[in-house]
Amino acid sequence: MTPADIRADQPIRTFHRRGRISQRHRDGLRDLWPRYGTGVGEDDGPLDTADLFAREAPVVLEIGSGMGETAAEMAAADPDRDYLAVDVHTPGIANLLHLIHDRGLTNLRVAEGDALDLARYRLRPGGLAAIHVFFPDPWPKVRHHKRRLIRPEPVALLTSRLAVGGTLHCATDWADYATTMLRTLRAEPGLTDVHQGFAARPDHRPPTKFERRGVEAGRHVYDLVFQRV
Repeated sequence: MTPADIRADQPIRTFHRRGRISQRHRDGLRDLWPRYGTGVGEDDGPLDTADLFAREAPVVLEIGSGMGETAAEMAAADPDRDYLAVDVHTPGIANLLHLIHDRGLTNLRVAEGDALDLARYRLRPGGLAAIHVFFPDPWPKVRHHKRRLIRPEPVALLTSRLAVGGTLHCATDWADYATTMLRTLRAEPGLTDVHQGFAARPDHRPPTKFERRGVEAGRHVYDLVFQRV
């Protein structure tokens, strides 16, 4: 889709759909999605996370889970909180389903589709303990910057879904996006900058494939941690 294809009343997509799906992934979607998956659409109704995870616990939303390794590792290391990973990448969703099943992770579930639809239609205001946005598509061309996830309107929506004291943690290896993120997050009245600028890389955030690629290419990694007030 090009900018000319986007109608004025159509939400701007912040992602690409791409990737081939293997037979193993097809089997995972067929067999494991009913146990570990959930939808993002308005027709799915408000999400009852206590029902989804079969318990009451703080919930962390991970936006853009890719192949799922980071979400699986963080959920395994943080058993007292529940993790909901959302992505549009079908092979990644299928791979994460296998990781959940193979590792016996009871505190990790998966949503497939637009994270903003999930936030808008299914997540209740103030219901999340944290939101993670690790290495979102940087849309490096200037004409595509309007597709970036961290913009004022999406940030306002995501902030509204955080509980008071909840955190929005972003990371990127694109310097200009990092600067824009910092400016955008600081402009959101519902957030406060925990570290007063870029944060040191926290030990609890596992390195992602995109992070390793960026470091190998000589790019610096920027972490930003903001808290709902």
